[in-house]
Amino acid sequence: MEHLWRERKAYPLLGLMSLVVILYMNFGDRLAFPILWQPRMSFVGTNSTRFVINDDNGEQSIFYVNGWNSYWFMEESVWGNSRYKVSEMLKRGSQMGMTVCRTWAFSDGRRHDALQTTPGFFNEKVFQGLDFVIAEARRHNIRLILSLVNNLNAFGGKAQYVKWAQEAGVNVSSSTDSFFSHPTIKRYFKDYIKAIVTRKNSLTGVRYSEEPAVFAWELMNEPRCTSNSSAPVLQTWISEMAAFIKSLDQKHLVTVGLEGFYGPQTANRSGVNPGEWAALLGSDFIQNSAVKNIDFASVHAYPDSWIPDADLEEKAHFLSKWVDYHISDGESVLKKPVLFMEVGSSIQTNKQGTNDTDLLLKMVYDKVYESAKKGQAGAGALIWQLVVDGVESYSDHFSFIAWEHPSTYELILVQSCRLQSMVEKGETNRNINHADPCVSH
Repeated sequence: MEHLWRERKAYPLLGLMSLVVILYMNFGDRLAFPILWQPRMSFVGTNSTRFVINDDNGEQSIFYVNGWNSYWFMEESVWGNSRYKVSEMLKRGSQMGMTVCRTWAFSDGRRHDALQTTPGFFNEKVFQGLDFVIAEARRHNIRLILSLVNNLNAFGGKAQYVKWAQEAGVNVSSSTDSFFSHPTIKRYFKDYIKAIVTRKNSLTGVRYSEEPAVFAWELMNEPRCTSNSSAPVLQTWISEMAAFIKSLDQKHLVTVGLEGFYGPQTANRSGVNPGEWAALLGSDFIQNSAVKNIDFASVHAYPDSWIPDADLEEKAHFLSKWVDYHISDGESVLKKPVLFMEVGSSIQTNKQGTNDTDLLLKMVYDKVYESAKKGQAGAGALIWQLVVDGVESYSDHFSFIAWEHPSTYELILVQSCRLQSMVEKGETNRNINHADPCVSH
């Protein structure tokens, strides 16, 4: 009798738990109550020039990245009636076999939708939006690269930090290079880093520092200096901030967020740059990426913007050399993985009826794949950027809805599947939300 009573007692509990799981898996983007269950996920680390997944048994499996950028996630997650756009993009990304998305974890200033309104003061509603982004990414088995500040003025950027210091009466130069050097501004940024990294997710109860759906922290989106004389200051800043993150969080990777330009310190690489101007921005791919606490190197690729007057053949030639050199330097000099974090090209059809984006993107994909087959440093690529209907305000010349461009969609899916096929064990992009997109590829 007692045995029967216990069984009957358990039925309602099991039924309730099943209901919660069903509701979350089907309506997670609409829910506001705490999430009681999340898909299992392991942290990503590095082993020499490759990303690896470290499972609970201490075993490692290689992890190659095919992913995308959608910088708009946090802002669209502030209000419940627009969160479905984020969910839709994550679902679609997963359906293309992609496993990593890069997005902004910053918005600084006095706008109504800013995360950090003044130094050290945060809009909790916006923070809850970021909580949703992370929880929803995990639901779709997507890992996030979270960028912590912008070099540009959009969403505040380093200029906002300089302005805050000036408003506080601090004797600071108006040059945005002060962001990298002034003690007060560096303290502002460290306080911000601490608030982000130690944040406890309001939906899951998991601290960001303990969240495996975070792939990596990115120090800054495209750091540049207004004067090349500030290059040593930027180098010191990278070392200091990377070490500070590691003091708070030993589980996640850290990267700089570089565009990949070679500076005067590596003059023998000057011919690889898209122009002489690229060596005058204070950054240097090799020197900046070699910092001890930087786990992998980041590179961007925008032949349409960087060499706008070149024809397609010239752009392809530049891009080929650009990718080859960075993979080679990752392998032989840095001995770290190289991730092409932004690969952007204008969606347009040329006179021959083919898509220029497909030609350039395929070149990057093929080189990453060939590097991966050899076990070398080409660790993956993220396309810039994918959007869905209703987020047109975030679009630029390189933004597109992937499923409206079948040839590009197929190109992305094929890359995802051939990288996945190289991994014999460990996690894949399979989850219970939908079928494995690579079954027929």
